[in-house]
Amino acid sequence: MMEDMTKDETKGDEGYQFDDTDTSSAPATGFSDEGRGGYAQEIFTKTVHAKFRTFYIDVKQSRNGKFIKISEKSRGRKSTVMMDAEDVPAVIDALQEAQKQL
Repeated sequence: MMEDMTKDETKGDEGYQFDDTDTSSAPATGFSDEGRGGYAQEIFTKTVHAKFRTFYIDVKQSRNGKFIKISEKSRGRKSTVMMDAEDVPAVIDALQEAQKQL
């Protein structure tokens, strides 16, 4: 897993950015031109408490589109993975295949 992502992440050579900035101070629109290029508006959030870990699943939207952010907190460390909405079905398919092997 990736370590805590505090910077905008880029995808390929397009310079795509997940504008995942704290929305607690975001304007009512959920987006802003200040700072790093904008705010990600939270659409959905779910917390999953597992045996020794906690998972946070968030769906967010920035000016670049929707994306999913999955974070894991374990023993005081946090790891995060982000992916574009269009990549989610392929990841779900892969997880379902993996689940069949369990």
